[in-house]
Amino acid sequence: MPTDPRPSLLLTRTRDDSLRFAARFPDWPVVVAPILRIVPVAHDGARLEEAPGLVFTSAHAVGAAGPGRRRLAICVGGRTAEAACAAGFTVRQGNGFAQSLLPMIAEAQVPLIHPHGLHLAQRLPVPGMVVYAQEAQPLDDRARALLEAPGPVILPVFSPRSARLVAQEVTEARAPLWLVAISAAARAAWHRPAAREAIATTPSACSMAEAVRAIAAEEQS
Repeated sequence: MPTDPRPSLLLTRTRDDSLRFAARFPDWPVVVAPILRIVPVAHDGARLEEAPGLVFTSAHAVGAAGPGRRRLAICVGGRTAEAACAAGFTVRQGNGFAQSLLPMIAEAQVPLIHPHGLHLAQRLPVPGMVVYAQEAQPLDDRARALLEAPGPVILPVFSPRSARLVAQEVTEARAPLWLVAISAAARAAWHRPAAREAIATTPSACSMAEAVRAIAAEEQS
């Protein structure tokens, strides 16, 4: 791989999410290697389209709910809120943590449904419906080549499950691994040594990008 003074970024979210995050680092060496892929799951689409209100804890669930038609959408964070707003929902936004949705759920004046993935980090006090699965897949050859090189690799992990899966895939890495976790829960799910580590100040892509830049800046200080 070409020599670069900055550490490489290994992005393991779904491809679209990884490319969106990579756009924040236009001049960095980046490898996109999704550890998960989103697969639709058969569900009662009519029930979701008729629901007066929805709770979204991932942007991946928004498309399953049909047109927004100004219905209420309680969204976990900014990216999910953007997707719901674009679909035509009336959005109320949390701070990135599922816990922040509880007061909004309690105050909602309409019945709510929570469409979500098969692997759910936290259950909420509303009826849920699985609308997609997050299927694990191995890192590709390009990612493995990066991990076998001697240069440091920054690994942003955006959920406890992805942290566990990536940790299982890097057991033979030669590269020093610099872990950036979106939350303490994601950090706790990482069961491998890390040469450096950081936790984002808030569970958002913006804070994750700041943490990536901060951990890279330590190398130059």
